[in-house]
Amino acid sequence: MIIEIDFNSEEAIYIQLCNQIVMGIATTKLRPGDSLPSVRQMADMLGVNMHTVNKAYSILKQDGYLSLDRRRGAVVSVSTREKLMEMQEFQRRLQIMMAQAYCKDLTRDEMHRIVDYWYDQFE
Repeated sequence: MIIEIDFNSEEAIYIQLCNQIVMGIATTKLRPGDSLPSVRQMADMLGVNMHTVNKAYSILKQDGYLSLDRRRGAVVSVSTREKLMEMQEFQRRLQIMMAQAYCKDLTRDEMHRIVDYWYDQFE
């Protein structure tokens, strides 16, 4: 998986890294059990500070996308418990987003097109 950092973006580098790893998992470019480069290797590959990568990996561990193993380093690991918690949070956020879309006069068909587009991206 190729990770690209936009150094001109207003989005923090560690957030860009987190988002790209999550997208890699969602699109199955990264699968449970896959090891990521060490913090030092990833920092060197991206040309960023090791603390930036460490922060991203820590957040991904906290959010249930990675486990940190002394021998294997950062490993893709989405647990069932974390998945259930994420589903509940996603449902809450989606409910708010749907209400906002409804308030802005998006039609049901328009919302379905958006969801279908993104669903197709992950197949």
